[in-house]
Amino acid sequence: MTAPSFRRRAPRGPLVLDIRELGRRAGSMKRVVTRLPAPSELGTEMIHVPSGAPIDLDLRLEAVMEGVLVSGTVFTPLTGECARCLDPIEDETTVDLRELFYYPDRAPDDPEDDSFQVVNDHLDLEPALRDALVLSLPLSPCCRPDCAGLCADCGGRLDDPDVDHEHARADPRWAALPSLIENLPPNENTNTASNTNAESKEKD
Repeated sequence: MTAPSFRRRAPRGPLVLDIRELGRRAGSMKRVVTRLPAPSELGTEMIHVPSGAPIDLDLRLEAVMEGVLVSGTVFTPLTGECARCLDPIEDETTVDLRELFYYPDRAPDDPEDDSFQVVNDHLDLEPALRDALVLSLPLSPCCRPDCAGLCADCGGRLDDPDVDHEHARADPRWAALPSLIENLPPNENTNTASNTNAESKEKD
């Protein structure tokens, strides 16, 4: 008795393409120009594509011996926050995509191989786009190249013209002196303060 063969289900998601019209004859091509909604968590923690935002695809699908070669560009909006001043960022980027999707019978035998595959005449572009996008995004996005960031003392934006960021800094060598003076008896407190003033004048 022949064991039943199970066929993998076609993937589901906003970036899945139906390639049944392309066929498997090597050399056949199909251009895909479309707009699709972005899946969730596409990007990094600091900057990413908003979930559901429109993604513009301009791709060429080419049937080769091993599978389907996908090449072209993907245009996406971006949102995030500046790594220096934490202000919101609104931007856009174009990602170059070039990936081979193997036919199931031509896929590498290595179980640890993470290559992409054609599943039931469908391509899921999301994993390939996710990898290409993450590599193209900056590790520390900035609202502009010369952003000065935040003040280390008050947390205000250093680029704000109406904020005074010249903070008085006490000499750290005398930081513990006020607490020591407060704990002394009244007579010793006065003598210590006088001595301290005298020493300061001598140094000046």
